[in-house]
Amino acid sequence: MASHNQEHLSTEIVNRGIADSGPYAGSLSFSVRVRRGLPDFLNSVNLKYVKLGYGYLISHGFYFLTAPVVLLIFGAQIGKLTWDDFCLKCDLMNALFMMGLLSLILYIHLDLKPRSTYLVDFACYRPPDELKTSKEKFIELSRKSGNFDDAAIEFQQRVLKNSGIGDETYLPTGIFRAGHRRTLKDGREEAAMVMFGAVNELLAATKIKIKDIRILIVNCGILNTTPSLSAMLVNHFKLGHYVQSFNLGGMGCAAGVIAIDLARDLLNAYRGSYALVVSTEAVSYSWYSGKDIHMLLPNCFFRMGAAAMLLSNCHLDRWRSKYELKQLVRTHKGMDNRSFKSILLKEDGEGKQGLSVSKDVVEVGSHALKDNITTLGPLVLPFSEQLHFFTALLFHNSKPYIPNYKLAFEHVCILATSKQVLDEIQKNLELTEEYMEASRRTLERFGNTSSSSIWYELSYLEANRRVKRGDRIWQIAFGSGFKCNSVVWKALRNVGMPKHSPWFEN
Repeated sequence: MASHNQEHLSTEIVNRGIADSGPYAGSLSFSVRVRRGLPDFLNSVNLKYVKLGYGYLISHGFYFLTAPVVLLIFGAQIGKLTWDDFCLKCDLMNALFMMGLLSLILYIHLDLKPRSTYLVDFACYRPPDELKTSKEKFIELSRKSGNFDDAAIEFQQRVLKNSGIGDETYLPTGIFRAGHRRTLKDGREEAAMVMFGAVNELLAATKIKIKDIRILIVNCGILNTTPSLSAMLVNHFKLGHYVQSFNLGGMGCAAGVIAIDLARDLLNAYRGSYALVVSTEAVSYSWYSGKDIHMLLPNCFFRMGAAAMLLSNCHLDRWRSKYELKQLVRTHKGMDNRSFKSILLKEDGEGKQGLSVSKDVVEVGSHALKDNITTLGPLVLPFSEQLHFFTALLFHNSKPYIPNYKLAFEHVCILATSKQVLDEIQKNLELTEEYMEASRRTLERFGNTSSSSIWYELSYLEANRRVKRGDRIWQIAFGSGFKCNSVVWKALRNVGMPKHSPWFEN
């Protein structure tokens, strides 16, 4: 038990330059910085999640294993009959009965067969250039606002320096007002800008008619208004009265994958329709203007953005869709108090509200990721990798065989949280720089846009013509609760350079 709770620490030697005073004046000064790091989670396997993964595999594959057997037996029996047998033994009523039975079997086969979910297309919004905020401008405006003391300014400056965020990310100007207080008006205006912008681009790209959208799902973590954000979209785009509208709130950066999962289930209930999913976050409503260091971290990373996705499970939409949904695995660690409280919306001592990020969040996130990929492994890894893994497990090797997840995917899109988190995930999953490129470039160019981040990363891959027919894309998202969710897509065609992309300057 002691080893289970043991903290995973990493050390770093920091050169502090030449000392100005004291007994070591004129000499180089060094210090050792100790911080929490991700545990080597691939070397510890929880068999509960391995079992869960194979449970998903068996439940999903039951139909595909039984249906061919039933059809084979039925076909063998029919094959024994000759044309004379049909002519002599079957009168008109029997023939009609046989045709009806075959029709019924075919109907049941098609009705029970799990329908594929297709991603027809998606769009990511790029805010106007006047909202670009460099790191230097961020600190300058924060200082001029008078909302932060010197310690808060220094802390944010230090975090930004090593954040991995570039100088062209987007922030609403209102957050830097003197005496800033978050208002519903600011939140609604920002949400309307990014959501309407993303949906307009998606509608222009797909040429879909508004009346054909029967399912609408919006996810936004902090901003939850009345009427809801989904109602704002219904009102603005004049969606029909029959639309099934859902608004997911308080579920953090992992909510985008949850929205995809919900859309898949709803499409099975409302077949032949389209589902519109919109993922966003309102920075102006999550901005913190206080002095608590743990609540200042989100200011440094979260930036404006939104993504809109159009999904369908109609067989005829396969030809025009870009991707097919292959696997979706959700892991929730909310039963553990430390995980539950790792990201918390609360008020500080002065009554100012903001997101508090615990010092344990990196370790908590690593355990959630470990459990998630352990469940996902049996669904995506080649048989050879699974065989090596179980051989090592059965013979009780001192060090378990670590599956090569690079054999399961051609592209990986990891939520662009921070440089430290991306570095640790790359190290533990042994990913190459090519696999990490989309995540790092998205963090640099757009910052952490919350649940829409993984779509900016996929957009980066498309803009650089990286996605080929048959490629598998793994999207990984983390969120408060604590949650880790994975979704796997398969490219249905070579995805050429899109006409519009947030990565194109013009």
